[in-house]
Amino acid sequence: MVDLCEAGFVVAISGKPGSGKTTLAKNIARELNLRYVSMGQIFRNIAAERMISLEELSKVAEEDPSIDYLIDSTAIEEAKRGCVVLDGHLTGWILKDIAHIKILTYAPLQVRAERLAKRDGKTVEEALHEIKVRENSEVRRYKKYYEIDVSNLDVFDIILNTSLLSEEEAARVATEVIKILAPLKFKKEEKKI
Repeated sequence: MVDLCEAGFVVAISGKPGSGKTTLAKNIARELNLRYVSMGQIFRNIAAERMISLEELSKVAEEDPSIDYLIDSTAIEEAKRGCVVLDGHLTGWILKDIAHIKILTYAPLQVRAERLAKRDGKTVEEALHEIKVRENSEVRRYKKYYEIDVSNLDVFDIILNTSLLSEEEAARVATEVIKILAPLKFKKEEKKI
């Protein structure tokens, strides 16, 4: 097996709010001895700095592309450094030509709402409302700023339903698939040279 960090390996994990992308990304980073960077945390930090909710920042971002551009340029810079697992809603699409492996996490809406409610100390109804507002805003922004259709999943190597597995099982499945695909990705890159 190739030393992934030495090879500058990059894993991009995308998914909707509450789909398990952050948990999976952290676990994969730990298992494969890679750095971990969260685009969602950057978005949350911006909201906190401005003292507004994530929902409000999503609305601001619909009119101010600099917010998404800052997050996405950070993802690109971190990916260029290599040896990293990045997670974010758009990360797989933004890093489609840089990341070696792109993973999409999935979970049904109700499961995602329950996860966010637990994480953020909200009711499930509040989490459902927040998810719907954020997702509608993101679909509009991503199409407007990047011409990305988030329903097109062609860029992903792995699509993982995290509601079917424990956190440990999801990480084990993803890590094993990465170990299988990594040498194939490197061979493909060598042929391009």
